Amino acid sequence: MLSIRRHAKTLSSSCTNLTQKRSYVDVYMKWKRDPYFDNIEHILRSSQLKSVLGLKNCIVDDPNRCIPISAISKKTRQFDVSTKIAQFLRKFPSIFEEFVGPEYNLPWFRLTPEATELDKQERVVYETYAEDLRDRLKKLILMSKDNVLPLSIVQGMKWYLGLPDDYLQYPEMNLDSSFRFVDMEDGVKGLAVDYNGDKVLSVLQNNAMKKRGRREEEVNLEEIEFPLFPSKGCRLRVKIEDWLKEFQKLPYVSPYDDYSCLDPSSDVAEKRVVGFLHELLCLFVEHSAERKKLLCLKKFFGLPQKVHKAFERHPQIFYLSMKNKTCTAILREPYRDKASVETHPVLAVRKKYIQLMKNSELILKSRRNSFGFSDERIVEKDLDLDFEG
Repeated sequence: MLSIRRHAKTLSSSCTNLTQKRSYVDVYMKWKRDPYFDNIEHILRSSQLKSVLGLKNCIVDDPNRCIPISAISKKTRQFDVSTKIAQFLRKFPSIFEEFVGPEYNLPWFRLTPEATELDKQERVVYETYAEDLRDRLKKLILMSKDNVLPLSIVQGMKWYLGLPDDYLQYPEMNLDSSFRFVDMEDGVKGLAVDYNGDKVLSVLQNNAMKKRGRREEEVNLEEIEFPLFPSKGCRLRVKIEDWLKEFQKLPYVSPYDDYSCLDPSSDVAEKRVVGFLHELLCLFVEHSAERKKLLCLKKFFGLPQKVHKAFERHPQIFYLSMKNKTCTAILREPYRDKASVETHPVLAVRKKYIQLMKNSELILKSRRNSFGFSDERIVEKDLDLDFEG
């Protein structure tokens, strides 16, 4: 739920109260591999799971709850699958059950009983935590420049926010009266939030109040330092260590506050960018995201052209994993201090799907041991050629 309070002033009533120094230090910290973050299973399998759930939803949405391969064989790009769809589905026999269709011996697919039951659990989670999911979307939009985002951006962030595929197709059910669809420049459709309630506090601000055991008016919410979680064996040069200490002492600018008067080249502006990325990843299911997927946010959240450098300059706050042939930005805090950031309600059910994916690997291994490799390859190849073209 939104943790909200309201005050009329932002940034201590005026940006003029902030000392906007320009003491940029060319920080270079050698990337150090951290096996713990490189092997977080639900992050490693996130991309593949997204494709699995997209295909699962396609089957569930069909009136017969089963589909012929011809209905999806040409949609590899839509489901972000690098192989033929049939080949991908057959990788997960614990989720997708293949059978011969009623006509022309076409291969059809339906969900296994285990996957069907898990789909029901997933829908219960969406219903139970509808307000939580709505608040996460609301927070994302409230961090934007004018409290409005293009629908394409919202669509691109759905997976990370834990929203169902069809979330925006049913606005009357999923959105409250503070949301409205608007026309943006160049005919772009957008989603805006009209919010006149209490001030939205970031995760860092809420944690600062909890630790100090005080109310908002009793705590200076600009005096906030980022929790640091260095990798084992990581040592900083004296120059960088001094810079980091000074950076931590800078005023904290909430990602929900007006930042228009900040000098983009100032140290305070950099701390505001780091604070935005921290809050953004706190909203996400896995507290992580492919770094390249975040670059499209620059225009709408007032981020610098080289925003990706923030991850590299602050390796004690973020970790960059190079697994799966991509660069994934991971927020360290939720994994090193589990009480600091609320666990996303969708994470548990995603982990259950991942367990089914792992069960599939055991099934396929058992089949190979029982029947050998050659027969399975021949059957798969014949079906793909006949029905996928």
